[in-house]
Amino acid sequence: QVRFVESGGAWKQPGGSLRLSCVVSTNSFSTYTVAWYRQAPGKQRELVARRTPNDATAYLDSVKGRFTIARDNAKNMMYLQMNALKPEDTAVYYCNRDPAFDSWGQGTQVTVSS
Repeated sequence: QVRFVESGGAWKQPGGSLRLSCVVSTNSFSTYTVAWYRQAPGKQRELVARRTPNDATAYLDSVKGRFTIARDNAKNMMYLQMNALKPEDTAVYYCNRDPAFDSWGQGTQVTVSS
């Protein structure tokens, strides 16, 4: 079973930056379209960013130009660089693939407030 372990969440003031990390336990990481998702209180989980094996990327409109998804196939790691954070970015962030596996990690909390 694939396991995802997210880290790096924190409290930040608006305008701040944060880098999330995720390690994936699988032998097939390089074949995945990796993705970051988030779930805000009272809302459904949404896909924030994705990166294909060929390094094509796509982003939720509200994070375009602010967030960058990266991957390191040698380390089975993926990252989400988050800049110019806004209060509406507050959520639990999860890593997975796209389409997502049924199993999810514990997520990492990102809180943006002044």
